[in-house]
Amino acid sequence: MAYKMLVVDDSLPMRMIIIRTIKASGFQETEFLQAGNGAEALKLLGKEWLDLVITDYNMPDMNGMELIQEMKKDDILKAIPVLVVTTEGSKQKVDEFIEKGASGYVKKPFTPEAIRLEINKILGEPEHEGSLDSSGDDFDF
Repeated sequence: MAYKMLVVDDSLPMRMIIIRTIKASGFQETEFLQAGNGAEALKLLGKEWLDLVITDYNMPDMNGMELIQEMKKDDILKAIPVLVVTTEGSKQKVDEFIEKGASGYVKKPFTPEAIRLEINKILGEPEHEGSLDSSGDDFDF
């Protein structure tokens, strides 16, 4: 199935790694938008309907937690699931993300399988064995 996802991270190389990993995870038909922080993401969210927002936590101007909080204040945006992909991995921080409204969490560094499992869980897709891209790319980030 084709999806439209927004990847929010202040690092362009990390956004590209996340997009490449998601595509390698079996989401080749997905359209991706990108934002460098939460404020940029909110501007895009006001113009585009998205199936999923994937956000980092530590970013300038507006971090991932603040983005989630702003989305939850809006009657339309609060329906869009948010996956947090970050180096912040303490149980307290993960619990805080979920409490604020995140739909899922993946810790950096991550594998294509971890991304695929979490996205499938969030979007309600069935899990298929062997659904990773068979291009021979086997990589961890």
